[in-house]
Amino acid sequence: METREIITITIVLAALFAYINHRFIKWPPTIGIMALSLISSVLLVLLGNSRSLLSEKAIQLANSVDFQDVLMNFMLSFLLFAGAIHIDAGKLKKERWPVLLLATIGILISTALVGVMTWGLFQLFALPIPFIYCLLFGALISPTDPIAVMGILKQARIPSSLEIKIAGESLFNDGVAVVIFISIAQIARSVGGDFSAADVGKLFLQEAVGGLVFGALLGYLGFLALRSIDDYKVEVLLTLALVMGGYTLASHLHVSGPLAMVVAGIITGNKAKEEGMSDETRDYLDKFWHMIDEILNAVLFLFIGLEMLIIKINSTVMIIGGITILIVLLARWLSVVFPVMLLRYKIKFENNAIAILTWGGLRGGISVALALSLGSNMYRDEFVLITYIVVVFSILVQGLTIGKLAQKLQAKSVK
Repeated sequence: METREIITITIVLAALFAYINHRFIKWPPTIGIMALSLISSVLLVLLGNSRSLLSEKAIQLANSVDFQDVLMNFMLSFLLFAGAIHIDAGKLKKERWPVLLLATIGILISTALVGVMTWGLFQLFALPIPFIYCLLFGALISPTDPIAVMGILKQARIPSSLEIKIAGESLFNDGVAVVIFISIAQIARSVGGDFSAADVGKLFLQEAVGGLVFGALLGYLGFLALRSIDDYKVEVLLTLALVMGGYTLASHLHVSGPLAMVVAGIITGNKAKEEGMSDETRDYLDKFWHMIDEILNAVLFLFIGLEMLIIKINSTVMIIGGITILIVLLARWLSVVFPVMLLRYKIKFENNAIAILTWGGLRGGISVALALSLGSNMYRDEFVLITYIVVVFSILVQGLTIGKLAQKLQAKSVK
């Protein structure tokens, strides 16, 4: 299938599902699009024996798109920058300790717990998968994705301080989790175990710290450029170049592109907006990146649904995937409880913060993309199916109920 045809079919399907959802279903856009894509995929699988033109085209589309490459090397940079550009740096600074601990210690706790428990689960089902690969799965399933839930949380009118905790944590833990995943993958791929703890530490510092520093440099250079002119067309183009050029350069420098985009986005969305832009430019910039965010999210969740067409189904692994949902939720709860208990004497947390942070910790496209990046010798088929089950449950069940849960808990706390 040619590139032009892939892009055309993708946009047409995303627009069609978005219209159906907005017109009839009225779910949050990303959840509605993914649900319709998933239902369509299941129907096509059930009708697959008919070998209809529609079925063949859908399977061709799913096979033609390298989801891992498209998301990690293209879409992620735009999505993280678009999310970070709307973060209030002042509010984020007030919540810096919860965000920092949740995005670092929380991710490490979740990675370790999921790794240990899934290793035990595989042993129970007589699937002796080495522990290092289970730990790798823990790293890829631990990052949370706020895309599908942030709109619902706003509708639920939860405290803004809790919103910034969720948004800040999810933006930073995406980058941190990718660095942890790369580090563990290096250990798993090393021949004869010659990848030492010092090598892991060096890699982590280079990727994480290097990404933060590089992002700050990008953001400040972008601010200087934006401040020196007053033309909204050129200024919007500059931010586009900052994202595409910066992310590409980060990969060549071997620093974390996701973390760089988050930091650059926060600087652009705060310092550059306040000191380097006119009201007209600020308005155009917000609308441009909001549109980019909406379009790419629609495409992302469409792809997640279409992956159903090419994932290898195994009944035993599906049962393990169902149990893994509970494991991931338990690990998420413990990874939230520890930082909250650590900070409770220094910072006042909102009522029901633990429950909302736990249930609102959705898994999304990054987890699927990281699972797809595994080599065939890393039990890729098993982990892709389990990841897919966890992500679908997370988005459809948690995503559709987090708003009601937040409202219910808020009402109880008022009483």
